[in-house]
Amino acid sequence: MPHTALDLTLDGPGLTAALVDIPSVSGTEKPLADAVETALRALPHLTVDRLGNNIVARTRLGRSERVVLAGHIDTVPIAGNLPSRLDENGILWGCGTSDMKSGVAIQLRIAATVPEPNRDITFIFYDNEEVASHLNGLGKVAEAHPEWLAGDFAVLLEPSDAEVEGGCQGTLRVHLRTGGERAHSARSWMGSNAIHAAAPILARLAAYEPRRPVIDGLEYREGLNAVRIEGGVAGNVIPDACTVVVNYRYAPDRGEEEAVAHVREVFAGCGVAEFVVDDHSPGALPGLSHPAAEAFMQAVGGTARPKFGWTDVSRFSALGVPAVNYGPADPLFAHKRDEHVAVAKITHCENRLREWLTS
Repeated sequence: MPHTALDLTLDGPGLTAALVDIPSVSGTEKPLADAVETALRALPHLTVDRLGNNIVARTRLGRSERVVLAGHIDTVPIAGNLPSRLDENGILWGCGTSDMKSGVAIQLRIAATVPEPNRDITFIFYDNEEVASHLNGLGKVAEAHPEWLAGDFAVLLEPSDAEVEGGCQGTLRVHLRTGGERAHSARSWMGSNAIHAAAPILARLAAYEPRRPVIDGLEYREGLNAVRIEGGVAGNVIPDACTVVVNYRYAPDRGEEEAVAHVREVFAGCGVAEFVVDDHSPGALPGLSHPAAEAFMQAVGGTARPKFGWTDVSRFSALGVPAVNYGPADPLFAHKRDEHVAVAKITHCENRLREWLTS
């Protein structure tokens, strides 16, 4: 694929469209990473490093505070929504417009147009956020070069509808397996149906009442849901195995071990033959009382909200860096076929961040 150049003199909406038109489904980010790296290396006020398809650019002005602006460059699979399209109402449509190339465009705009910020800035562009956590590029950078992520405060430009979203939920996925004995369906009494054995699991899920804890003034809503069920051998065979895949989204006042223990407790006595944790990423507390977070809130305005979903604020929290989500797009349209962003909100968020970093 020929190298694609990025023009950092474009305005935020124009740069968003340019980013969207470089496909970067998780695992295929190299062309976009190359373009980002090339554009940043042309800026003399930045030091640029690369690990795989992860790009880190930093100012080195000796300021008393360092902040991090971070965003992932991958998207979910394309759903017939490329190339980008700008309509007459100022809405930009296309895969990644919401999650989260509009935020990445703002990062690049700040990198190109704020050469002497009032705080040192680290810009991070990373891959594989939309897939399993062990592939996450930010996690790989944190493991190999944690010093690249050092800072006093971090902002992830994830879609948040131009409002600050504090912390994030933890996410846990478990496989609950039931067993049985195969038999011919004409002689079902000779076997034991593993799918039928999953009924208590589903009943427990249907009756479950999730918590709604309030943390730092923000109300988080938990959720425990079946997201897949697998079982069956053939149309004339009693199945001897069934798996119910359950996703637990939990508030950040719970730790990883506590979350797993809670899910085990919920399904105790349901005949689960095997309990397997498939994927787990902890949440992050809002941290809005931190002085850097308070200063950021004063600069961008609005009312803080809880983050429903998991984001990489969790990774920064684990490194001791307080972090929030702040991006221009409406998260309700992330991953959808009609994914879009209002260009006015791209400009709004860019202006608020610029004011914070220059006033």
